[in-house]
Amino acid sequence: MTEPLFLKPVFHEKIWGGRRLAEDFNYDIPDGTIGECWAISGHPHGPNVIENGEFKGQLLPDVYAQHPEVFGNPKSKVFPLLTKILDAEASLSVQVHPDNAYAEEHEHELGKTECWYVIHADEGAYLTYGHTAKTREELKEMINNHEWQKLFDKKPVKTGDFVYVPSGTIHALNKGIVVLETQQSSDTTYRIYDYDRVDKKTGKKRDLHLKQSIDVTTVPFKEPELHITSEKIGNSEVTTLITQPDSQFFSVYKWDVNGKLTRKHEHGPYTLMSVIDGEGTLTADGKTYPLKKGVHLLMPATIDEWQLDGKMLIIASESVE
Repeated sequence: MTEPLFLKPVFHEKIWGGRRLAEDFNYDIPDGTIGECWAISGHPHGPNVIENGEFKGQLLPDVYAQHPEVFGNPKSKVFPLLTKILDAEASLSVQVHPDNAYAEEHEHELGKTECWYVIHADEGAYLTYGHTAKTREELKEMINNHEWQKLFDKKPVKTGDFVYVPSGTIHALNKGIVVLETQQSSDTTYRIYDYDRVDKKTGKKRDLHLKQSIDVTTVPFKEPELHITSEKIGNSEVTTLITQPDSQFFSVYKWDVNGKLTRKHEHGPYTLMSVIDGEGTLTADGKTYPLKKGVHLLMPATIDEWQLDGKMLIIASESVE
C-alpha cells in the first residue's frame, strides 16, 4: 500500500449549523442546518468511505481493523482520531467531555480531548472556555442554581487561533466561528446549558447531562499552556501547534505551503491531512495527486516521505500512542 487514502466526508445536521460548509468548501451538503463535516473518521456514527486505490469503496475503520500494517501496526483497537470541520451559525451548547476512564466505564468508548484551529471567526467572536468554580461543591451549586453568567468564562478568538480543549474542560463554540477540530474518536458530549432553545424537529428542548458534567469537569479550571513553535523551510512555514508532553493523544501541525515542501511522519506512524485553503499537488511514491481546499486524506505508514507543491494551508495530525 503506497498510496494516500483520500476520504469522502460525512455531514451531520445540527441545531446550531448553517450552510458555510457548502459556501466556503464547495461541499455537496444535504439540505438543512449542517453543522459538522466528519472529514477523517473511523467512528461508527460517521465512518468515511475511501475514495481511491486498492481500498476504494471500503470504510476507513474496516481497513484499519483488517490491514494494520497500513497504520504501522497500531496498539489502539479503534481508529483513535477524528477530524471535523464545524460551522457554528449559532452557538453550540455549553458542554464538557469525559476522560478515557469515565467514558469507558459509562459510555463504552474513548474519552474526548480535542483542539480547534480557527478557520474563520467573525469580529468580536468568542468561546465559552473554562469556569470560575474553585471546588466541585461550588461547581455543583452554581450548576444546580443555573448561575450561568457567574460560572462560565469567555475567551475571545480570531481567525488563525489555536485552542486546546482537554477532557474535563467546560467549553462551547459560539456564533460566527468555523474550526478544524482534531479530537479523540468519541461522540460523547455532556450538555450543561443549551440556552433553553427548542429543537424545531422534535418541538422539545435537548437533554442536559448535569450529573455527568459535575462528575467529569476539572476543578479548578486552569488554561493549558501551549508551546507553539514554527520554522521556515524554503518559502513555506511549518508550525507545531501541539505535541507531547502537552497532549498525550495527538500532535497537530499547520503547514503553510508556498512552493515545494517535503514532509514525513514525525511523532506517529501515519499522518492525517486536511487542506483548508489554496490548492496544489501531492507526490508520493512517484505518483502525483491534485489537492484543493476541502480535501482530506490519510498518509499511511507505508509511505515514508512525500512532497507538497503549490500554495496551500494544511492542518495535519498524528495519533500519539
